[in-house]
Amino acid sequence: MGEKSGTPHRGRVAQRLLGGGEDPDPRFTLANERTFLAWIRTSLAFLAGGIAVEAFTGDVFDEPVRTFLSVVLLVLSMLVSGGAAFRWLGVERSMRQQSPLPLPLIAPVLAVGGAIAAGVLVVVVLQD
Repeated sequence: MGEKSGTPHRGRVAQRLLGGGEDPDPRFTLANERTFLAWIRTSLAFLAGGIAVEAFTGDVFDEPVRTFLSVVLLVLSMLVSGGAAFRWLGVERSMRQQSPLPLPLIAPVLAVGGAIAAGVLVVVVLQD
């Protein structure tokens, strides 16, 4: 596939983003896309969670705790969403260049953010 097989090459934007190389097996590209979509679903879950905490937990948490938890969840949503895009692009480039895959930086961000939110909840529960 790609330029070597005589098929038309991608547009200039795609060439700049993907950095050239050989088109990988479509199964790998589609698997990369499914992983991207899984991260996006996770991001949407954090977004919904942040909105839900702010909207529906007024009688459960004090305002500063509620606001902090909401902000943590919303920031996690932003980071996971943006990280998913960069992760997809990095993996796609690596497959095209036949180089090692980049480290998944989204996972540690997600783990730290989840730990912060859980820690706040533990402190709140222990105070009651």
